[in-house]
Amino acid sequence: MRLLPLVAATFFMVSGGPYGIEDIIGGAGYTWAFALLLSLPVLWSLPTALMIGELASALPAEGGFYVWVRRALGPFWGFQEAWLSLAASIFDMAIYPTLFTLYLGRLSPSLTAGHRAVWWSLAVLTACLLWNLLGAASVGSGSVWLMCLLLAPFAVLVVSGVRHGISPAPSPARLRLDLATAFLVALWNYMGWDNASTVAAEVEQPQRNYPRAMIGATVLVAICYVVPTLAARIAGLSPETFSTGSWADAARLLVGPWLGLAIVAGGMINGFGMCNALMLSYTRLPVALAQDGFLPRVVARHNRAGAPWVAIMLCAAGWALAVNLTFERLISIDLVLYGGSLILEFVALGVLRSREPQLVRPFRIPGGTTTCVLLGIPPTALIGIALLTARGEKIADVPALGLASAIALLGPLAYAIQAPWSRNRQAGFANARETGETAG
Repeated sequence: MRLLPLVAATFFMVSGGPYGIEDIIGGAGYTWAFALLLSLPVLWSLPTALMIGELASALPAEGGFYVWVRRALGPFWGFQEAWLSLAASIFDMAIYPTLFTLYLGRLSPSLTAGHRAVWWSLAVLTACLLWNLLGAASVGSGSVWLMCLLLAPFAVLVVSGVRHGISPAPSPARLRLDLATAFLVALWNYMGWDNASTVAAEVEQPQRNYPRAMIGATVLVAICYVVPTLAARIAGLSPETFSTGSWADAARLLVGPWLGLAIVAGGMINGFGMCNALMLSYTRLPVALAQDGFLPRVVARHNRAGAPWVAIMLCAAGWALAVNLTFERLISIDLVLYGGSLILEFVALGVLRSREPQLVRPFRIPGGTTTCVLLGIPPTALIGIALLTARGEKIADVPALGLASAIALLGPLAYAIQAPWSRNRQAGFANARETGETAG
């Protein structure tokens, strides 16, 4: 995978375009929306991108962040890092096929009526599975075209909004502020930067391309959020009319029905593209676990295209079981599981700087160990604030934070159960990661 496909794949792993930020505008109004969308790239995305740039260039191995944490903190914490990410994937990967189906239903409700919605979701998973079997380069190149198709209607919307002219801002008194929801949604829309690291072994010149891709994707995602929001403000669209799916309504109002349909089609591309890119990321974790003896060796088998076909099929089967689940509030669960794994990555950054100062780092964050520790403070603080904000959220009458915490705490139990078998499996993969060999 080259630089541009890596940027495009990262774009889908994190964002997938302006879809999803409508609730930020509707919940906080334009002023607060701009404040959130412009501050989070500095406080959240940039520190994470710098951390990934250094560690991915120093340790460009299949498994990415799992490899970093295992090397810095040992196999127990490495396993917990993988556990948190794979557990989060069960919830994440249920969202995107459903998102595709929801936008398809806006084109023709009869297509998704009844059980047809589930079949469409399974079809999306199957299509992503087949595409991923073609290898990382194919997924990356496809992400470039999907990104262009998705963003093209928004380019027309932005131009139309600017041409519409500056209108007076709506009265703040008419807007029911929901800053808590806006903050959680904004943070969630900037999550997932580290997912791109798991395919480092399949990236061309990773030491050079990862830092550039992370910075480039950070800027791209911020622009994709801020510019359409600015165009909506210039056009005088009332923030209280914004909720999930409102970009299509704005397009119909400013341009016409054809652009509304194009935005809806882009929503389908958003769901498919994110599912496809995240499947690429998540399926490399079981491979790394198998290479370290935590899973059977067969899981690490690759096909001729270099794709880990066993891991892809196993993960897709697990995600298929979850596509019919309904999740009212997934953000809280994602924040616990993803937040825990991200904190471990920043800890690994500081530990490796301290313990292995001679490790070759083609990209190096300026400063010493103290700088690396300080870099992790803003993301950690934001995770803490988000957890406090979401403490009242429930899923099927169960506290979302409690459910996520219970899932996280199963990680040490899983490690203890499989530990005796993992020692025996490790012999066959003693040098697999260092030599880049794979089971055929």
